[in-house]
Amino acid sequence: MSEKVAIVVAGGSGMGAASARRLAADGFKVAILSSSGKGEALAQELGGFGLTGSNQSNDDLKRLVDGTVDRWGRIDVLVNSAGHGPRKPILEITDEDWHTGIDVYFLNAVRPTRLVTPVMQRQKSGSIINISTAWAFEPSAMFPTSAVARAGLASFTKVFADTYAAENIRMNNILPGWIDSLPATEERREGVPMKRYGTSDEIAATVAFLASDGAAYITGQNIRVDGGITRSV
Repeated sequence: MSEKVAIVVAGGSGMGAASARRLAADGFKVAILSSSGKGEALAQELGGFGLTGSNQSNDDLKRLVDGTVDRWGRIDVLVNSAGHGPRKPILEITDEDWHTGIDVYFLNAVRPTRLVTPVMQRQKSGSIINISTAWAFEPSAMFPTSAVARAGLASFTKVFADTYAAENIRMNNILPGWIDSLPATEERREGVPMKRYGTSDEIAATVAFLASDGAAYITGQNIRVDGGITRSV
């Protein structure tokens, strides 16, 4: 096969940047989009392709996807990370806040998926990995727009996975708990059965696994990486 190629959306810092570094270390050519400019700099460092732009802009995403295909001719992996949406007491969240939350935590994955899926269909292969949240199924009042939008992302992921599985295109969600890219508090740490925060590199390792041939039979899943803080039913 020719070179493996990965796109990381919102890959300028935190879990997105760690994922880009890990995929590059695993031999992927990496394209990165971020709004801060850090993703473009990281892509240059990794010998890849970077753009400064927004995952809320279909035009910016199209430039990213087109530029990736122009350079390398394929897209094997798409990683959808995200920024931060509104956080308020539940009934103080305005309509505008909810729309912003959907943009940040749900459409951030839908928009690039629309663009890369036709490329993956031509290849008859591809892995799409959404970095979601441990609180998608056990929602917390701390993260209301995230929890609600990402519960929707879980439904979207299952429908997408069912639709494209026969074409060997997979989609899975990673559900991180408290990760070291967030400010640490003793109370949160004590609430984790493992008594520590996870690391961005541990999330990146899960991304790398889901991107690999070893995960070829995994699709439509929500994989908790949270030190045991949430439990499947």
